[in-house]
Amino acid sequence: MNQEKNKYYPTFLQAVHLVVLYIFIQTVIDFPLAVIDYYYGTDYLYLPIKKVVLGVGSVLFILYYGYRKSKSRILEIFPLRFFNPLILIFVATFIIGAHVLISEANLYVEKYIPPPTWFVQLFNNIFESDYGWLGAFAKVVVIAPVIEELIFRGVIIRGFMRNYPKFLAVFLSALLFALFHLNPWQFPATFVLGLLLGWLMVRTHNIILCIITHAINNFVVLLTVAYWEDIQQSAFALMEREKQLSTAALVVAFSVVVIILLSFKRVKKPADKNLNS
Repeated sequence: MNQEKNKYYPTFLQAVHLVVLYIFIQTVIDFPLAVIDYYYGTDYLYLPIKKVVLGVGSVLFILYYGYRKSKSRILEIFPLRFFNPLILIFVATFIIGAHVLISEANLYVEKYIPPPTWFVQLFNNIFESDYGWLGAFAKVVVIAPVIEELIFRGVIIRGFMRNYPKFLAVFLSALLFALFHLNPWQFPATFVLGLLLGWLMVRTHNIILCIITHAINNFVVLLTVAYWEDIQQSAFALMEREKQLSTAALVVAFSVVVIILLSFKRVKKPADKNLNS
């Protein structure tokens, strides 16, 4: 009797549906408010209470929907196995080195698809609303990592790891994560971040590590935006481009090796198994 190969929720297409549903919930409320604000000069779209209710409500709905469809236990979807905290040091070095390498890829993307003015202003004005630095920190470093990791490295990758080989599960979750951001100028960075986060989930099975890693990445981006001019005057930024890239590649490679060593699973000996039985 033949069984479906992909029988667990979500498959890739089901994950696409889940992400589209999440975006749709946001849009179906934001779009009418944006039209009202445009024609009547109001500011309903940016009301704090609207942001909180829509943000919390839509996330809870998507997580509950995914949890019910997956028919898994909470700790299976959002695992909390032990991980060596030293990994975080080398996660940070990987992210910093990767951003240098990704900037090279961004040059090619911007060459063929020049970013529009609104996209550039979006980053330049990141501190100009919602309580300045604290508001930006809360949105970018706290809220976004928690929401996105619970969805992508929780509900989505749980199904992918049951349906597909681990490499494909990580790749597909990273691809969907990058597409979720809905612009080509962030695609290289979000895709690499998605690969890192998926890989960490496969190796450590800890959603908290993924949330912290995502937060570190976003904090690096936030600091880069805030202190761009100072960074451009640093010794590293003044190095020849080839030396920058080679140094960054070595940092990334070294970080990957150390993360692998720190995330090896200890194989239980027979005596250990007897003690735990």
